[in-house]
Amino acid sequence: MPKPKQKKALNQCMIYFSLCEDKGFCAAGLKGKKGVQFYQGSKVNPFPVPQTLIFFGAVAMDDAMETGNLAPYQERPRTFPNMRSKPSTPLIFRILMRMNVRLLFVLLFLGFGAIFYIGASTSPIIVFVFSVCIISFLLSIYLTKWVLAKDEGPPEMGQISDAIRDGAEGFFKTQYGTISKMALLLAFVIFGIYMFRSTTPQQESSGLGRLTSASITVFSFLLGAVCSGMAGYVGMWVSVRANVRVSSAARRSAREALQIAVRAGGFSALVVVGMAVIGVAILYATFYVWLGVDSPGSMKVTDLPLLLVGYGFGASFVALFAQLGGGIYTKAADVGADLVGKVEQGIPEDDPRNPAVIADLVGDNVGDCAARGADLFESIAAEIISAMILGGSMAQRCKIEDPSGFILFPLVIHSFDLIVSSVGIFSIRGTRDPGVISVMEDPMTILQKGYSITIILAVVTFGLSTRWMLYTEQAPSAWLNFALCGLVGIMTAYSFVWITQYYTDYKHEPTSGLVDGDGNPTGGLFGTAVATMGMLSTAAYVLTMDMFGPIADNAGGIVEMSRQPESVREITDVLDAAGNTTKATTKGFAIGSAALASFLLFSAYMDEVAAFAHSPFTQVDIAIPEVFVGGLLGSMLIFLFSAWACAAVGRTAQEVVNEVRRQFIERPGIMDYKDKPDYGRCVAIVASASLKEMIKPGALAVISPIFIGILFRILGYYTGHPLLGAKVVAAMLMFATVSGILMALFLNTAGGAWDNAKKYIETGALGGKGSDSHKAAITGDTVGDPFKDTAGPSLHVLIKMLATITLVMAPVFL
Repeated sequence: MPKPKQKKALNQCMIYFSLCEDKGFCAAGLKGKKGVQFYQGSKVNPFPVPQTLIFFGAVAMDDAMETGNLAPYQERPRTFPNMRSKPSTPLIFRILMRMNVRLLFVLLFLGFGAIFYIGASTSPIIVFVFSVCIISFLLSIYLTKWVLAKDEGPPEMGQISDAIRDGAEGFFKTQYGTISKMALLLAFVIFGIYMFRSTTPQQESSGLGRLTSASITVFSFLLGAVCSGMAGYVGMWVSVRANVRVSSAARRSAREALQIAVRAGGFSALVVVGMAVIGVAILYATFYVWLGVDSPGSMKVTDLPLLLVGYGFGASFVALFAQLGGGIYTKAADVGADLVGKVEQGIPEDDPRNPAVIADLVGDNVGDCAARGADLFESIAAEIISAMILGGSMAQRCKIEDPSGFILFPLVIHSFDLIVSSVGIFSIRGTRDPGVISVMEDPMTILQKGYSITIILAVVTFGLSTRWMLYTEQAPSAWLNFALCGLVGIMTAYSFVWITQYYTDYKHEPTSGLVDGDGNPTGGLFGTAVATMGMLSTAAYVLTMDMFGPIADNAGGIVEMSRQPESVREITDVLDAAGNTTKATTKGFAIGSAALASFLLFSAYMDEVAAFAHSPFTQVDIAIPEVFVGGLLGSMLIFLFSAWACAAVGRTAQEVVNEVRRQFIERPGIMDYKDKPDYGRCVAIVASASLKEMIKPGALAVISPIFIGILFRILGYYTGHPLLGAKVVAAMLMFATVSGILMALFLNTAGGAWDNAKKYIETGALGGKGSDSHKAAITGDTVGDPFKDTAGPSLHVLIKMLATITLVMAPVFL
């Protein structure tokens, strides 16, 4: 230890050291206000300790501190390789980080000023939406600072976290580079189609030409794609930084670790939902001002939402490939690591001797965080746009004097979603005394309390929103009927969470009073839209619970790899099991919202076909052989897509298995900690294979409806059935939606049950770890992994993307 003179020079800084002889490393330094620092001789010449610095072998701590000379230990090699060859931060963020702070503030001020000016020129409701979204972004910044202020634990934890972050950010950059190229190609195709398509009577009367229509659709498509990509990046960015902080907190308290994981997920949720809402609002306000909506000789406000469909299609397109690529990555690495590590070698999960363990932990971030962020972003965007279309259509039929309330209602609901979900996130607190290790509580009970608070507030704000936005003198009680529809949606969402938890956790025609111009009751379809909004009125909190899962999973991996005490691993295991359940509940929530959103988009598709065809299109007769064939093709698409997604995981996992076996054979010293596994090789194999494997099922989903619609349009032309192409596509969409819902529910629930069955045995039941029951459960889990984390979540996106792509491409089928 330092001599008296040296202690004085340290200026009352606390000595920080970690001596773990059984683990073969030792670190020391000075812990002051600026964090841990090593000092070389005196306080005058300090140098910060890299997070990746680990000292191997027996280090003479007393001698090092006596002399102040730690240079011999500075250049020790990294345990985990740097898997990032180039900077992985997106270009836009790198540019912003290099800008002068004052200039950046000026640009932000001008940007927000322009946004609020456009909003004020459109409607006070838009100003309210903008304000709530910006406040939620500021709140997410606070959550980020709060999470990042937490300590990262001993150096070995930081090094593991760095390796995970390197792998995740490197794969994200490569994957989204590929997706962006495909999106640009599709944008050119959409532009060409819209340049040669017919126009609707509404567009002709408002003077909206083909060039303007094509430009608006392509711009919306690209904006939706960019925002969806940013939503995915935000989800991944926070998870790779929060995991190590959750691991460190687990050494002290399960409640503190839970709070950090929830707030990290909350940051991502607020940004994703806020981006979805403000993106649609900006598009709506911009088109409203630019096109002079509701002025003489211009477009009516009830027709404006149809111009936003490209935004939903762009979000769906990116989310589908993100979910496919990320799902294949995470489950191939997971299956490969489990089959060889657990079953063949008998080593624990996330053991540092397993060459595929880093790839597995990277997969949690790119598959569960990045992909799920893009998925829910797309769900909210599609639901908002479809509800706006239906609200405008109903207001037009009912001849409501001011239809803006019915059109903008979805934006207001999701603005309140940001508010009530924020309250739910902050309701989850840590222990009052951080120095006291509290008794372990059930994480699901704590999360359910937060969700219950969010649900209660959502009911109140939903009722107020319907009274504010949907009240009309034509039917004074209509708003109350719509509020009841929303209550049904909220109850459905709550039921989804409870039912899914029950089956995965091992512990246990409406009318509104409105009538159309002919005196017929109407509003039932918009009531369904309101119910969908009610179901998604707590989407930010549900996404928070979903993001909690992979962060807790990563934390458990870091704890295991850094060889922390068994008591710490027990805490992260409990959090991980709760995370499996929250991920399963979110998937149930996602498939329910996908079903309702697809139903709304299908209705919008029927209206659009009728507008282009200049004839009623209100029903699809499946007794017509060609239409029935289209329905069968829709069901077949679901099964073929699911099979290809699972097969892609199997092929990629086999490559991982072969590589892990090779390393164990060629490097027998790995099992005795005498040789290091080549983690980077497994990461490279999984990244390359997943990018290649995601193309085929993704292309199938995008090309199938377009090809079938054009094929039957040609057939209808020669057989005298002008609407045959549109009818066949409608049947395909109906059958694919129904089949996809049932298939996704089966895949998600079965996979979650298999995973938690394994977790249950690992608690000591039925023989515990290493028993035959455990090995059988691991085999079942490897079957369930591609079910619940690749094919199932991809089907959520596929269902909605089929609906949006048919809506965008409807003129091609006529």
